[in-house]
Amino acid sequence: QVQLVESGGGLVQAGGSLRLSCAASGSISSFNIMGWYRQAPGKQRELVANIRSGGTTNYADSVKGRFTISRDNAKNTVSLQMNTLKPEDTAVYYCNMKALRLGVPWRDYWGQGTQVTVSS
Repeated sequence: QVQLVESGGGLVQAGGSLRLSCAASGSISSFNIMGWYRQAPGKQRELVANIRSGGTTNYADSVKGRFTISRDNAKNTVSLQMNTLKPEDTAVYYCNMKALRLGVPWRDYWGQGTQVTVSS
């Protein structure tokens, strides 16, 4: 129904920057929340940031002031600009879309994930 493809992951040294992008295709709902989650080895998946169709954003406390999420509704893309990267940011990052129905989550879609490794 909906396909999400991430790009932009890679290896970067501490203090550097990286930009992740996610392209959505298929039967996309007009009202949705797109976001980025990450999962480090041996740890629980956590929300990094998300953004509604109207532009409202939400960030995890650990990335506030360093990461910026944005979206282009015309292109059906969402991006995550990651600055001042730290080793603890190392994880597999997943793009997520929550389709909304009557203002509440209805369907959940996930990308394949992209590895981000931050070294010192």
